[in-house]
Amino acid sequence: MDAKRRGRPSQKTSSVPVKARSRPVAPALRDPHQNHLLDALPAGDYTRLAPHLELVPLALGAVLYEPGARMRYVYFPTTAIVSLLYVMEDGASAEIAVVGNEGMLGISLFMGGETTPSHAVVQSAGYGVRLKAKLLKDEFARFGPMMHLLLRYTQALITQMAQTAVCNRHHSVDQQLSRWLLLSLDRLSSSELAMTQELIANMLGVRREGVTEAAGKLQDAGLIRYRRGRITVLDRRGLEARTCECYRVVKVEFDRLLPYAAK
Repeated sequence: MDAKRRGRPSQKTSSVPVKARSRPVAPALRDPHQNHLLDALPAGDYTRLAPHLELVPLALGAVLYEPGARMRYVYFPTTAIVSLLYVMEDGASAEIAVVGNEGMLGISLFMGGETTPSHAVVQSAGYGVRLKAKLLKDEFARFGPMMHLLLRYTQALITQMAQTAVCNRHHSVDQQLSRWLLLSLDRLSSSELAMTQELIANMLGVRREGVTEAAGKLQDAGLIRYRRGRITVLDRRGLEARTCECYRVVKVEFDRLLPYAAK
């Protein structure tokens, strides 16, 4: 499917230590255990990392990584969702993966590189915790539970990337939108997403008109309600029946490799 011209993400990350914010954060949002990778660590390994985990707010549209920029932190989302995007020279863009509380951002650091060719852009605002890059690499070099967790997560993430490429090539926009909504819902505690059609078009790499038509089909079928930049899923089972096999392939692989993250 031909990707149309899209604007290049330009907003800088708004991630700042929570202590710098004047508005208090609910205690539940402060808990790094909301991230399934961190929660799966043995007590001793988690205790070693805990003093270095920094709570950060992740605003909608914030850019965590730019292509080619050296990574200073890795991020473990707790309530936010982040999209990995490729942006072409002509400005066309498409999402290659979505990361939420099941995983982390910054796999390049332990896969032998210090940079990534993709953008990491927050698609659903919330919170996460970050860890300095050196500390993550030091922990990985222990060849302990963290290393094994991150390698299994990386395999699951590669599966999602490959399936996304297949889906974007062979399936209809309403099937792609259904897959994207389900993947997002798996990483949220509610059935509502704050998302404009323009942002969805950027994620899927299609025309905004295509998203309007696809969302209209899903709404007419009683599967979603779309109003003023908010999408509410009304019938999840119906949405699962409407989507292609790509969502199921990705979910089965994540549940197999990371059973602690299965819902």
